[in-house]
Amino acid sequence: MDYDVIVVGGGNAAFAAAVSTKENGAQRVLVLEKAPREKRGGNTHFSGAVFRFIYDDVSQLDRFVPAAEKDYPGFHKGVQPYPVEVFREDLMRVTQGRSDPELAALLIGNSYDTMCWLQDTGKHHFELAVSVMGVKVGNEVKWPRGAMIRTVHEGVGLSQTWFETAEKMGIEIRYETGAQRLAQAGSGRVTGVVARGPDGFATFSAKAVVLACGGFETNPEWRLRYLGAPWDHAKVRGSNFNYGDGLRMALDIGAMPWGHWSGCHATPINAEAHDYGVQNLTDKTNRLSYFLGVMLNVEGRRWVDEGADINSFTYARYGGLILKQTRSLVYQVFDSKVLHLLEPRYSTSEPLKADTLEGLVKQLQVDQTQALKTLKEYNNAAGRGGPFNPAVLDRLHTEGIEPKKSNWALKLDTPPYVAYPVTGGITFTFGGLKVTRDAQVVATDWKPIPGLYTCGEMVGGLFHYNYPLGTGLMSGAVFGRIAGRSAARA
Repeated sequence: MDYDVIVVGGGNAAFAAAVSTKENGAQRVLVLEKAPREKRGGNTHFSGAVFRFIYDDVSQLDRFVPAAEKDYPGFHKGVQPYPVEVFREDLMRVTQGRSDPELAALLIGNSYDTMCWLQDTGKHHFELAVSVMGVKVGNEVKWPRGAMIRTVHEGVGLSQTWFETAEKMGIEIRYETGAQRLAQAGSGRVTGVVARGPDGFATFSAKAVVLACGGFETNPEWRLRYLGAPWDHAKVRGSNFNYGDGLRMALDIGAMPWGHWSGCHATPINAEAHDYGVQNLTDKTNRLSYFLGVMLNVEGRRWVDEGADINSFTYARYGGLILKQTRSLVYQVFDSKVLHLLEPRYSTSEPLKADTLEGLVKQLQVDQTQALKTLKEYNNAAGRGGPFNPAVLDRLHTEGIEPKKSNWALKLDTPPYVAYPVTGGITFTFGGLKVTRDAQVVATDWKPIPGLYTCGEMVGGLFHYNYPLGTGLMSGAVFGRIAGRSAARA
C-alpha cells in the first residue's frame, strides 16, 4: 500500500501534520491511530485546549473571540499585549534558560499565524478559557497574558474537529493500527512503516513519514529508566497508549536523542483519580488553585512556595514535586475566603471539611501534631504586604518561615476549612529527538534522516524542567504544520 505521507499518531500535532501535508500537495495521506475509535485522540482529548501565542494588540484576538468585549465589558482595555520578547522571557524563565533558542524562535514566531491557520484551515472554533484562566476581581474578570483562548469544548472539541477536518480533506485514518518499526531503503531513506493492525502486520510504503505519537508517559519501565523512582507509580493524566513507540522506532534507526529526558510535564491532580485518563472526565482531575492556600505533606509540613509565581508557570513542575513527597500525597488546604475562587474542576470531588483547623487536621492522613503546628506558624507569618489580588503577583507574603509564601499569603482564619487530597499526575515527557528547522529528524552523525519528520511531544529540546501553560498544544500545531509541509515537499 503506497502513500505520499504517513503520519503516526492521532492527536493535535499529528493532525496538524496530516492536514498540512494535504494542503501542500500530498495526495494520499494516511494517519495511523493505535487506539480504537472510541479512545482516539491521544493526550489532546484530555487537554484543557488552551493555546499560548503572541499578539501585539488585543484587537488581534477579535477574530478568535469576537464576542469577548460584549460578554466581558472592559476586555479590550484589560488585556495586555503579548509580544515576542515577553513569550520568550516566560519560556526561558520557566525552563531555566535551557530551551533550544532556534526551536523557541520557531514556536514563538509562528504562534499567531498558526492560530489563524487552525481557525481557517483546521476549522477550529475558539472561546475564552474563563473557567481556568479568568480570575474574577470584584465585578471584573482579569485575564493572563498570552494564554487565555481555548477551543470550544476544550480537548474533546479540539480532537473531534481535527478528525472531522481530516476526513473532509480525504485523509485516510486507520484505527487500532500501531506502528512497530520504520522501513528504510539501502540509501537510508525512510520508505514507510511496518504496523500491526486488526488483521496482523502490514507494511505501508510512503515517500515520507511523520512521527507524531507522543512521549513515553504511559510506559512505567521507561519512566523509571529516564525519570527515576517513583515515576513508575505515577498516575497518567491522559492517553494510555503513549508508550514511546515513535521514539523507540526512531532511535532504532540512529535518530539523535535530544532535550531533557529526565524531565516531564506533571500536574497536581485529585489523589483519588484513576490510574489513566478517563474519556468523559478529560482534564477535570486537575487541582491548580493551590496558590490560594497551603500544601501539607504526610509529615505535616509545607515544602514549597505555593505562591512563587502565577500557577500557569508553576503547576507543571509542582506536579512532579508532589509525586516525590512521601506516599506521593499532599493536601491543599483553604479557608472559606477563597472557596469561590477555586477553579471549577475542584467540584469533581468532595473535600474534607471542618469548622476548625484542629478538626480539619484530624481528618488528614498526616503527622497531625506537626500539621497543626505548621498551620499556626503559617498564620503567624502570613498577611504581610498586599493587598490580596488573585489576578496578579500581589506581594502578600509571609515573613519568618521557610519555605516562604511570596504571594497570596492570606491567613487561614475564616471557617469552614477544607482540604483536597492531591497527587502528581504525569501529562507528557520532555525527552525527544533532535530536529532541523524543517522538523526533519537528525541522526547521531548530525545529518538529517531522509524521509523522516517529527512533531508534538517528540520534539526534543524545547521544554526543560517546566513549561508555560498552553505551550504544548501550540508547539504541536506549529511543528506539526512545519513537519507536514516539509514531508509533502519531500
